[in-house]
Amino acid sequence: MPTSTKYVEQPATAPQLLENPERTDLRVALAQIAPILGDRQRNVAKHLERIAAAKRENADLIVFPELSLTGYFLRDMVPEVAMSRGSLEISQLMEAAGPMGLVAGFVEEASGHQFFNAAFYSQAGHLVHVHRKVYLPTYGLFEEQRYFSAGNRFRAFNAERFGRVGMLVCEDLWHVSAATIMQAEEVDVLICIINSPARGVDGPKIRTAETYELLARTFSQLLGALVIVVNRVGFEDGLCFFGGSMVVGPDGRILAEAPPFDECLTIAACDLAELRRQRLITPLGRDEQLLLTIEELQRVKRRRYES
Repeated sequence: MPTSTKYVEQPATAPQLLENPERTDLRVALAQIAPILGDRQRNVAKHLERIAAAKRENADLIVFPELSLTGYFLRDMVPEVAMSRGSLEISQLMEAAGPMGLVAGFVEEASGHQFFNAAFYSQAGHLVHVHRKVYLPTYGLFEEQRYFSAGNRFRAFNAERFGRVGMLVCEDLWHVSAATIMQAEEVDVLICIINSPARGVDGPKIRTAETYELLARTFSQLLGALVIVVNRVGFEDGLCFFGGSMVVGPDGRILAEAPPFDECLTIAACDLAELRRQRLITPLGRDEQLLLTIEELQRVKRRRYES
């Protein structure tokens, strides 16, 4: 597995569609890395290297994979690598990123010594939002519920220049509830960080890679939003992580894609003006009947849980 960082720049395919004096073009850095299992300090150093490279490329946002500061198959190491939101490591990364937006994955230790598979978003040295993974896979080779507590909310937040932003972690993207809530939250950008190993390999095709592409493209069209998915690479616990990080436009087209299996920093040029165009063509958000959804879910709740 190559350890050197590769830089891949992919230009925007969407034209400038709005006459607006403010910038609508965004440069997103997909930091596809291979975290070192259980080694926070070496992973911090890897993050700082990519952050510096992204700044040299004038990126507006850099996104790292799920549990990028710790590695994935932690098991009994979870308490050892956990950190609070105010930890020195997170502060160091936020300071290094400066005005650039930053998303990274970590094990959060909360009150009551609960541990969460979490992702944070920071900008201009401030922690803006933390998402705790809601859906913890515990089947097949996955056993997250043995070591993590589950998050209990999907919430969007306002980010400078990015508009309304939502964040998911890996399995969250597989659940229709996430799509429903993110649409109700009226997100402009959806960021999902993942740790997905290659499963269902059939020649050159990787079934999990195909599924994530399908999910990202579906979410983008349902939400009329820019969707950013960042996966890790490398080997861990005998499993190979395939990478394939991507940015998908609101029309379901892939705007940029990182090469499989290699550590790299892919710079994607995106145009938020395309959001307006796509929402005019296909106004799904405008036509969504939110109150009907709420009322019907309340009816289903009474039938399933209160009868």
